Amino acid sequence: MRSRIFEGPGVSESTTAITVLVVQDHPLLASAIARVLNNEVDLSVVAIARRGDEAALLAAEHKPAVILMDFKLPDLTGPVAAAKIRTAAPTAAIVFHSAEESEDALLDAIDAGAIAYLTKAATADEIIEAVRKASIGEVLIPVGLFAKAIARQRRLGNEKQARDKLLAEFTPRELDVLRLLADGHNTQELANLLGIAPHTVEWHVTHVIEKLRVHSKLQAVIAAARLGLIEL
Repeated sequence: MRSRIFEGPGVSESTTAITVLVVQDHPLLASAIARVLNNEVDLSVVAIARRGDEAALLAAEHKPAVILMDFKLPDLTGPVAAAKIRTAAPTAAIVFHSAEESEDALLDAIDAGAIAYLTKAATADEIIEAVRKASIGEVLIPVGLFAKAIARQRRLGNEKQARDKLLAEFTPRELDVLRLLADGHNTQELANLLGIAPHTVEWHVTHVIEKLRVHSKLQAVIAAARLGLIEL
């Protein structure tokens, strides 16, 4: 369900008003934010979306100047929703408003193209100011965090390359053995599940241990999970 709010007390009908799309799944909070913004003569909430996919549709329809959105939505995470929204309305400035205060969340917001990040502790005046500044392209995220975001992207890229290189060293059968070891199966059970002889299972296990440079089956499972080769 979606609700649209086109004007409120004191809202100017001037075409120069800053248009805002509010993306918030909590109905009371969404309405409260919309009222706060609509009480400003230069701000106009054009719609409220409860979900990420709905936000993308409304962004395409209204082309708002600013999108004030929660970081966690029922259907999508903030970064994924932001990516969809930016495709629908590429010129819109994204301001996240979230209860999540970790540095990782801030870095995720930067990766998603956010221009500002507010916590739920932000006052009404701070929200209004952030929307106004975002509408003129002013970035409200500390420069130091951008450097950290770039470093993190580089690190994650290097880790993915290393993981892909390592993954290429394993045969499909060896990965099957790792997954079954992670499920707690012993040698005979592995042999029955894979339709091979127990000594062949042990041969595969030996190769897996050697490739992961560990000394036991348990260490192999832990190392494989840590490297992202299997999921526990």
